[in-house]
Amino acid sequence: MAVVPYWAQWPYELLVLPRRHITKLCDLTAEEVSDLAAVMKRYLTKYDNLFSCSFPYSMGWHEAPNMPGANNEHWQLHAHYFPPLLRSSTVKKHIAGFELFAQVQRDLTAETAAGNLNKCSGSVHFTEKAA
Repeated sequence: MAVVPYWAQWPYELLVLPRRHITKLCDLTAEEVSDLAAVMKRYLTKYDNLFSCSFPYSMGWHEAPNMPGANNEHWQLHAHYFPPLLRSSTVKKHIAGFELFAQVQRDLTAETAAGNLNKCSGSVHFTEKAA
């Protein structure tokens, strides 16, 4: 599943996580891998469709450390997408000193960002739409 977390620092930040407790990517079933690919494709298409551009982002996975013998059951596999675009394909969000060291400034709420993404098609890319 993918959500815009209420604590998001980036305007269209996404948190992607499985629907069950999993600590590592290698623990996903074949069906879950397929579902994950579909979710990633859907939201990357929504990103591109939001401002009709190739939407830039940084993305990374967090999984349990690979420490033999360690109890890592408290870990939850998840990924973060951090896209810098704010209001258009040319307006970028820059995190400034105040935000880095004190309090994040939200340009739009998580609910607004989620609503904007939900309005976008996740199945038809803007480059494939008929003119």
